[in-house]
Amino acid sequence: MRDRTKHYKQALYDHLKVSVLTLALRPGDDIDEAVFAETFGLSRTPLREVLRELAGEGYLELRAGRGARVTEMSYTTLRDFFLAAPMIYGAILRLAAQNATAEQIKSLKAAQSKFKKSLRSGSAADRTLANNQFHEITGEMAGNIFLLAAFNRLLIDHARIGMTFYRPQNSQMADNLSAASSHHDDIISAIEAQNDDAAAQLAEAHWNLSRNQIELFVMPSALDIALGTALQQTSA
Repeated sequence: MRDRTKHYKQALYDHLKVSVLTLALRPGDDIDEAVFAETFGLSRTPLREVLRELAGEGYLELRAGRGARVTEMSYTTLRDFFLAAPMIYGAILRLAAQNATAEQIKSLKAAQSKFKKSLRSGSAADRTLANNQFHEITGEMAGNIFLLAAFNRLLIDHARIGMTFYRPQNSQMADNLSAASSHHDDIISAIEAQNDDAAAQLAEAHWNLSRNQIELFVMPSALDIALGTALQQTSA
């Protein structure tokens, strides 16, 4: 019974995480506990344990007396994301180059293979999740609990923004996807060579690929339109 509950909790955790990252659950959406409890065969206590875990990681917000909802993407949070992301990405990749294990490098290469496959034949959601997995592994490589918490929170909004970045609408965006894949290869090489300066420089170059796209999201007049467009495209 305990193993079955653990399995169902993990299934719910994975489902909600993917749903948030791919905008299947929109920023600000309420979590219907009764529906998810029935769908995943969980009682109230284990279900709320999952919700608390996801809230602690930044996917959800818990509100007293009103239940959980998906973390918002407001102008303020996106502005903070825009300011903090390049510094944190750089620090993560520098530490990853210093601390990565052979097994972690192997996992990173596998994630890159998955990312390349998603670029050839996957959906925007497939590309977003594959890219997110690649960067999650670099965070694990860094081995710094303080940076990791901030980095993982950044990855949530990066993925949600990425739902438009990974659905190219013009040749420039398509070129950016190809460049992003090349950057991943270079990041792996820098980490494998323990070249922390090169890894940090690649973090900046990688960030700049989507910089203009992200700037659209931090403009107050563009925020609702951009999110609305992304959500419409996702459901199309």
